[in-house]
Amino acid sequence: MNSLSIPEARKLVLLSQGLPAKPQKGSAYAKTLSAFNRIGYVQIDTISVVQRAHHHTLWSRNPDYQLGHLEQLVSEKQAFEYWSHAASYLVMEDYRFSLPRKLAIRSGEQNHWFKKDRKLMASVLKRIELDGPLMAKDFESKLAKRTGWESKPTKQALEMLYMQGDLMITERRQFHKVYDLTERVLPAHIDTRVPTEQEHARYLVVSFLKAHAIGTLQEITYLLKGVKAQVAIALLDLQESGEIEKVKVSNLEYYVLQESLALLDQRLSRKTAKILSPFDNLLIQRGRASSIFNFDYQLECYVPAAKRKFGYFCLPILWGGRLVARADCKVDKKNSRLDVIHLFLENSLKAKEAFIEALDQELQAFAAFNQCGGYAIAKTSTTPY
Repeated sequence: MNSLSIPEARKLVLLSQGLPAKPQKGSAYAKTLSAFNRIGYVQIDTISVVQRAHHHTLWSRNPDYQLGHLEQLVSEKQAFEYWSHAASYLVMEDYRFSLPRKLAIRSGEQNHWFKKDRKLMASVLKRIELDGPLMAKDFESKLAKRTGWESKPTKQALEMLYMQGDLMITERRQFHKVYDLTERVLPAHIDTRVPTEQEHARYLVVSFLKAHAIGTLQEITYLLKGVKAQVAIALLDLQESGEIEKVKVSNLEYYVLQESLALLDQRLSRKTAKILSPFDNLLIQRGRASSIFNFDYQLECYVPAAKRKFGYFCLPILWGGRLVARADCKVDKKNSRLDVIHLFLENSLKAKEAFIEALDQELQAFAAFNQCGGYAIAKTSTTPY
């Protein structure tokens, strides 16, 4: 079994993820489409203390990204909304690989968080069939009792129809979903054949390794239900055919595509700092980020304020091929300023002056991306470990 050093593994991962972004030819939108297809999905999130994760993740890979690009990807049928490990924009060409989950939810083999009201679902579906694309607010529906967490029955019916594949999201209006019949949203050329278990498992392996360079069985099947056994078989088959091989990084074993190893001959930009979203594809699996980048990270917006170590929405910062800092950030809309409430430098960070210079350029760009005129750092500390 071949071995990769930690720096080599990090290089492979970052180049596969398109981080930091390399100069590319073409329009800003073409570069966004390229970045989107490279990573395979972007996670959707509602938190907006800075630009939402789905925009931020693409901006990190395309400095020319514009906020209308995702809407354009959807309208031009390059992307669709569905579930990856979480709610996401997915590559339209991969649509057929969303079908196993949809069929499992339809049959009841896989549960969803809403119960099925089949009569109401049929009524909602019929109305959309007749009236065209609709939002949840276009349906009248009253709750018998409100606890603060539930949604109205018609919204639940819409979500069930969406999750089991009868409806798709055709657009969003002020972040509200607009639902339409799947048959009216899907492009005619899209393959709608349900993949076999073997095809699905192979897709999960190859798509993960293309986007992330190296991976384990646990990482490839992260938060996916009922696929681990088939993915394990697919890994063995791909290894036997020579398409993938095992490599050791420190004391851990990973799988890698043979073609990805050629990336070791490419140059990785180490002078550019890049502020990442907490939901960025690079580090959404926190254990993986810890193993490969020695970066222990938790998003603390879900942690009680008194127990936070780094702040409500602390953003990891990439530089020199490593994750070397984190910044608790918030947009001050009134003053058009990006506030860095607290910048934390990792104890292992070397060449701090060079980093601060690179970070200044990145913060200026990040402020502009957040439609701010500038930025201000209130406090800087070094992590104690």
